[in-house]
Amino acid sequence: MKVLIVTGKLASSAVRKVSDNSKQDTHVYVVDTPIAAFLTPKRIIKEIKNLENPDINSFDMIITPGLIRKDVSEIEDETGIPTYKGSTSAADLNIVLDMVDKLELSSKKPADRLIEEELRKRALKFIEDFEKDEKNTKKLLKKSENILVGNLPVGEDFPMRVLAEMANAPLLSKEELLKRAQYFVKSGAQMIDIGMIAGETLDHKIPEMVKTLKENLNGVPVSIDTINPVEIKAAVESGVDMVLSLDLGNCDEILPLMEEKKVPAVILPTNFAKNWTPKTVEERVNALEELMTKCKGINVIADLILDPINSQSMVESIIACHEFKKRNKKPLFFGVGNVTELLDTDSVGVNSLLSGIAMELGASILFTPEESGKTIGSVHELAVSSKMMFLAKNRGSIPKDLGINLIILKDKRKGDLINEEIEVPVLKGLEDYKFSQDPQGSFKIIAKDGAIKAVHYIKMKPDVIIEGETAKAVYDEIIKRNLISRLEHATYLGSELQKAEIAIKLNKNYVQDFPLFKKLNY
Repeated sequence: MKVLIVTGKLASSAVRKVSDNSKQDTHVYVVDTPIAAFLTPKRIIKEIKNLENPDINSFDMIITPGLIRKDVSEIEDETGIPTYKGSTSAADLNIVLDMVDKLELSSKKPADRLIEEELRKRALKFIEDFEKDEKNTKKLLKKSENILVGNLPVGEDFPMRVLAEMANAPLLSKEELLKRAQYFVKSGAQMIDIGMIAGETLDHKIPEMVKTLKENLNGVPVSIDTINPVEIKAAVESGVDMVLSLDLGNCDEILPLMEEKKVPAVILPTNFAKNWTPKTVEERVNALEELMTKCKGINVIADLILDPINSQSMVESIIACHEFKKRNKKPLFFGVGNVTELLDTDSVGVNSLLSGIAMELGASILFTPEESGKTIGSVHELAVSSKMMFLAKNRGSIPKDLGINLIILKDKRKGDLINEEIEVPVLKGLEDYKFSQDPQGSFKIIAKDGAIKAVHYIKMKPDVIIEGETAKAVYDEIIKRNLISRLEHATYLGSELQKAEIAIKLNKNYVQDFPLFKKLNY
């Protein structure tokens, strides 16, 4: 295929380098303008219409810079040659050229975004087709390492299931409980856990909580998190799908009922009734195997208890999981929240890494609450990373270039650093500027529940609230309603609205007039 690539002066060397190494028959045309993003379809038509060497009519396709704002179909209308947007970065143009025969390019969307969308669509379809294959699911459920929790297949052959814990659930109102559960399901949780309060017996609250969740979560399995036999009995009789947890101290009292109701349980290598916990890898594995023998009448999920970093030993707890799985073909429980909640680091990378470790160990359930600011979004992060690890496992690849990722605060590739020599005066920005009150009023910005609210005040009294999901939606309405009149007020408001939008996307706290990110200077 013969391809004409149009670019600006600054990016021309990078584009030519890609062109020289391409398998396609390419020709680079450099428009007499420094920045490719400033190009318009009309300008490109004017430049290439009279191209003689090679003849414009000899090309099968024209690729323009991906950063052009307008639809480039106007070029095709004028020249008769199919015209599409390339990548937003010259560094990704080689990918576009390699896939040009396989990808349906667009005159409106940059090609790299189309590639990302196509890879994502294929990745999600693979998982969806796997989950919908009932014949294959029935076959896999015959294996001892796979079980059903409610109607959800759980085990090593399935994607790791994310179990979201609603900590201190009895303290929530019915409305708060349901809202929290629905938030977790929307975030990607496939199972919801009712976290009880340690040291208290609140069995009378359990039937209503179980009923509320079972009636409103469309079949999502519900579990109870307690070692209190009285609470476990109440939960089993109320219809929970799984119990967290049985150990050597409570199993004898609870097992008959659980066997009767056929309720699976997460089992621990402990005896909390005697205040005993294992100290070594061998003690963990042996205690769990002893309990597993006692629980042979029900399906079990083994929890070797993932330790926080530098507590007992996170490494030894991982080794215990590995040793147990070598000796036993049972589903494995991995308490990711034990690490993330007790580590002062953003949760995204930690959740992704722990998911990878869990996948290599053969884990079936990833368990987490979202109890601190740094772990908000953990359920979603684990849901995505679980899919990533399932794809990597099935493709026999590393978890890279899968079509889905958890790259949020950084970019996957380095951008093009194109230096433009500009010979004009350099003026230093003001550190402080005397702000004058806008006669049209002032605004209080609030970022909450996924929306930005701009409360307009006139003479210290609220007048109207402008609400939107993006900064642009809010400030467009403010301009439309003529609620702002001073240039410095407009620039300030734009800055604050954008901060609010970023805060919502990153699950950060937003406080007007304060920095969104702290400066790392240590």
